[in-house]
Amino acid sequence: MPSLDPPGHALERFRPTAAPALPAPTARPAPAPAPEFPADPGLIALHDLAGRPRGTGFVADRHGTVITSHEAVDALPRLVLHGAQGRHSIVTADAVTPLPALGLALVRGGDLGVAPLPVTSRDTVATGAYVRIPAGGWREARILGTTTVTYTATDRAHQVPGALELAVGTAGRDALRLGGGAAGGPVLDPATGTVVGVLGTALRTAASDVGFAVPLRPTVPALAALLMENAATVPAYGTDLNLAGLVGLTTASVARHGPRGTVEPVEPVERTGPRAELYAFERGETPVLGLVGPPGSGRSTELAALAARRHREGLPTLWLRGADLREDDASVADAARPALERAAADVTASLP
Repeated sequence: MPSLDPPGHALERFRPTAAPALPAPTARPAPAPAPEFPADPGLIALHDLAGRPRGTGFVADRHGTVITSHEAVDALPRLVLHGAQGRHSIVTADAVTPLPALGLALVRGGDLGVAPLPVTSRDTVATGAYVRIPAGGWREARILGTTTVTYTATDRAHQVPGALELAVGTAGRDALRLGGGAAGGPVLDPATGTVVGVLGTALRTAASDVGFAVPLRPTVPALAALLMENAATVPAYGTDLNLAGLVGLTTASVARHGPRGTVEPVEPVERTGPRAELYAFERGETPVLGLVGPPGSGRSTELAALAARRHREGLPTLWLRGADLREDDASVADAARPALERAAADVTASLP
């Protein structure tokens, strides 16, 4: 147990393996102004070099990686991506990671001025749940269940299991038909704003040829790495709380109750003994570390520096005080829950 200017405890370390940064493609002038763009500035419009629309997509990480349907990129040697405020890039086939067996594709689009969307971490979406889809404008749809669909790419047909079947009103059905423009659009949970699937207009079953989406699951390495990067860097809250969202909540808790320097750090004088103990604690399996010392010895300052370091590394650190503990708390989790709820109110108030 290290001693000097110490108090408190630190949470157990969790560091995800981030996806490698993807190089941005070389942007060149577009051949002609694209005639159609998504009505929503959070989407990416995909066109061929002749300016014909192929579908849409959404950005999933800070490097500008776009998730879309495979049909939107199938057999194209070059692709034009249009983002916000007139930004665009032309990418070649080597910037595309095709995943035809999933009905998906990943495109390294570069900086298109569009913020990434969080992807759900849930394994399933409840039957009967309502979602929002970009099909000739944002529309409401309902999840009817899951089914195996057939996706016919240029090379061959693929069986895609677990596709979401959607009930869509008459006004949106035309956009969901092949060539209707909805291919690659995100299916959003209206409560959390997370992406739960990607629309496909070339998906079929024996009973229906319209209203399907592919869920995003870490079933292949390229997609798994991107989803891990998304969870670590794009905050999601509520039932879709991810690591980035947790970091946001715990940072708010530190900002609310921690001493000055926990978020905007003022580094204390280096003390090698406690620093080494804290380093070993973060990387070990011990659940609790006590930091003790007389009043004024700098315990809070040392813990503030720890919180600041973890904040810079994108790791969650919850700040709990003795005043946060109640007589009927049976565990640290009982005290952490109301602290996170208070932090959630701060985060919600800061959202646009």
